Amino acid sequence: MNIQKNYSTSIKKYTVRSVVIIGGGPSGLMAAEMLIEAGFKVDLYEAMPSVGRKFLMAGKGGMNISNDEPYNTFLSRYTGQGNIMASVFEKFSSVDLRAWLQELGIDTFVGSSGRVFPLDMKAAPLLRKWLYRLRSSGVNLHVRHRWLGWNKDSDQQLLFDVEGKICEVNADNVILALGGASWPQLGSTGSWVSILANQGIKISPLQPSNCGFEVIWSEYFRTQYSGKPLKSVSISLENISEINTCHKGELIVTEYGLEGGVIYTLSAQIRDEIALKGFVMIYIDLIPNISKEVAIAKMGRLRGKQSIANHLRKQLGISGVKAGLIRESIDPSCFSNAELLCALIKSLPIKLSAIRPIAEAISTAGGVSFAEIDQNLMLINRPGVFCTGEMLDWEAPTGGYLLTACLALGRAAGLGLINSFEVKVDNKLK
Repeated sequence: MNIQKNYSTSIKKYTVRSVVIIGGGPSGLMAAEMLIEAGFKVDLYEAMPSVGRKFLMAGKGGMNISNDEPYNTFLSRYTGQGNIMASVFEKFSSVDLRAWLQELGIDTFVGSSGRVFPLDMKAAPLLRKWLYRLRSSGVNLHVRHRWLGWNKDSDQQLLFDVEGKICEVNADNVILALGGASWPQLGSTGSWVSILANQGIKISPLQPSNCGFEVIWSEYFRTQYSGKPLKSVSISLENISEINTCHKGELIVTEYGLEGGVIYTLSAQIRDEIALKGFVMIYIDLIPNISKEVAIAKMGRLRGKQSIANHLRKQLGISGVKAGLIRESIDPSCFSNAELLCALIKSLPIKLSAIRPIAEAISTAGGVSFAEIDQNLMLINRPGVFCTGEMLDWEAPTGGYLLTACLALGRAAGLGLINSFEVKVDNKLK
């Protein structure tokens, strides 16, 4: 990738070409790459002792960096901001992301679910190679710099807390890539919200996304099954639009309730309905690959002296945590009625009573409203200040969508800043 040949002629006409980026996650690092290749002096400031901490954590279970599904399906994953995200992905799609990774020396493959992974499934080698390239290109990284906002006496002077001391940094152009408010121990604290709100910037409240939900389990069930996976299940629910949705995947039973990929996919709908009603009923199909009619026929077979637990195991393959969940959720009298039992196994009602705290969520919804930024991702009321990444008001499920969007938005912010310089140069030359 060499964007300098596209921009160097106009950029050289500027006397000031320095940029401050605040935030060392994927968006901030990608913006830095765009700008350093275009000839800018780039200083990136990060509050934590090292950059990319949440990026590394996201790769612990296997680095799912993108998704190879059809474009229109891919775009539909971005709740409420499809049109805006479309313009971002037109310039940097999941295909472009894989090509970028290959340039970096990271080969990828597509899993059976369509998810894209580095060949070694790890985040650390990717980040090491990327940081080496950025440093070698001239990006200056400043860690342990917590942003406090602007000096009240100067709109171009940024204030940082550096291990208890106040540091002042002059900046004509700033890219904010400060993340959301999930996993604050890794740097995404959401402290920037009050700073920008005090500047009159409209911000949608930060909310948990891709998160767990609380269920009131019995003490026995909690003790016996916390941490156990419910594999190959599907969830359905009726949302506030009365549209039935069904998603297949895996759940994890926790001490507080349920989490896992299949519930993360529905987290936005569940969160909003809990806010409206105070609870949500979900319906779990424990045997999505077996029809209700087949299940009834199998459970109707004579079981002789077998226990109902053995009969469930032999006829429907239900045992362990699935069997425990059935006993936890339905009245014992239902076990004597094969038709009623199978109907419940195919649609087991579970009441979700609350959403887990935002600090535990994988990602966040809400953030800087897109109405506050122009086509270059620059704040309309703060010229020279750009916003990117998870701090903008969008959300998506897990499955590669989050990282792809953060990288694409970081690239868009970097190119947007370059484009704003081109416009200024053109105006000066006229």
